[in-house]
Amino acid sequence: MVDVAAERAKQLSSRVSEAGAGWACPQVGTFAQLRPDRRGFSWLNLRTLWRSRNEVLAGLFGDPSGQVRAQWVAAQEARGIDPEFRIKAPVARNFSFLLLGDTGEGDASQYAVVPGMLKLGQGTSFAVIASDVVYPTGSGNEYGDKFFRPYKDYDAPFYAIPGNHDWYDGLGGFMRVFCDAELKPKPDRGIRGLLWRRPEPIDEERLAEARQLRGRPSQQATQPGPYWAIESDDLLIVGVDTGIRNTIDKGQTAWLRRVSLDPRPKILVTGKPIYTANAYKPSPLEEGGTIDDIVRDPAHRYVAAIGGDVHNYQRYPVKVGDRVIQYIVSGGGGAFMHATHTIERVDVAGVHEDDFRCYPLRGDSLSFYSQLYATRLRMKWLYLTPAEAACVMSEHVKNRPVRTPEGTVAITRRMRWAARLLGAWPWPFRLPVDKVFHRYLSELSDWDTPPFFKQLMHVTVTPDELTLRCFAATGCLGQELDPPLEDEVRISLA
Repeated sequence: MVDVAAERAKQLSSRVSEAGAGWACPQVGTFAQLRPDRRGFSWLNLRTLWRSRNEVLAGLFGDPSGQVRAQWVAAQEARGIDPEFRIKAPVARNFSFLLLGDTGEGDASQYAVVPGMLKLGQGTSFAVIASDVVYPTGSGNEYGDKFFRPYKDYDAPFYAIPGNHDWYDGLGGFMRVFCDAELKPKPDRGIRGLLWRRPEPIDEERLAEARQLRGRPSQQATQPGPYWAIESDDLLIVGVDTGIRNTIDKGQTAWLRRVSLDPRPKILVTGKPIYTANAYKPSPLEEGGTIDDIVRDPAHRYVAAIGGDVHNYQRYPVKVGDRVIQYIVSGGGGAFMHATHTIERVDVAGVHEDDFRCYPLRGDSLSFYSQLYATRLRMKWLYLTPAEAACVMSEHVKNRPVRTPEGTVAITRRMRWAARLLGAWPWPFRLPVDKVFHRYLSELSDWDTPPFFKQLMHVTVTPDELTLRCFAATGCLGQELDPPLEDEVRISLA
């Protein structure tokens, strides 16, 4: 049966036209009316970087997330929660849910996702946030404008997996909001403990006021901990907490092995993706091996693994034995965009470039950043039109442009040098500009005007089939009314 709505949504996407990418934006969307009139934070601010110092300290002196997580789990078990951390969602045999990643900056790019989310979310049973619910440090005092307000009209529960930024507050804000739990972790010792950012005391009156924004009974849910398994008759959604530095502790590993023995098909949702930017980055297990060893075991029946942390959309259909597992990055739910034009021709794990999907398209990513830096640096020659950027990327990656440019584009030295400076074209000598661009320049390049190139996922489950769809949010009114479908994959559950 042809899904007429899905077919129409595909025709509106960036894969078909520049207008679908949001380049021709005759009218800005209604999202600006939803956003509170308050100043957000800036990644260029030294105070923001200092508040986020736990990432650097965890890299230098070791990540304490595993020990602190064990304390949270022990406290939850003492309260009498299900030791298997199961969530029995009230769903029928046929149901759907939303999945967003890296949402909580509280700025225009987060709120730009909301109108399309509310439209796509009609009739869904719940929503999942995969990584970084609140930036920059996961404080419980910032959930009002970065969680409760933007999603106040979504009439179903939220479940979440924390990201590294949620851990910068010792997981205090996250556990208070999603698990109704409180804990004062044991103090850390040594240099790490001396420099470590302490959790911020929660203003209970402020939090209670924020909770009223999502106060309807239909919106309420309490999850058992920072990791969990949502159960339905035909599918398990297994959420794993990757902490700050992406290592899975022994207690969570033992739980994951037990849950994975369940005979039902499964989706893994993690704070960190397993495949990203044509690289394999499986979360290591504290006791040895990786989380992907568990995912790949055919007895465990994982059909997809979805991770946040990277702020764009990527999909890698990896053949494992006689089956295919869909490895997905879905981190475009609200934070600044990580560039896709730095992704080389895809060949990881035998995935062919033609089978790889990303959003934004590499050409759109390059064109946008060229526009941004041409303006900031006052270097007009740096700007590449969407058509020029698409052709430059096609020549470099050696593929056909996903979106056929109108007319003929002759690639010039100026275009190649612009792409080179933006990390999309190799230098005559070895200079890792692409890595620098991804790690620093994307992070320092947040913006508050369309197109935003944000995305969310809509997941449909039936007894026989799982359908994963990626929808775009550009911030333009047309895409709010009809969210473009950028990618779709159907997976048999038989």
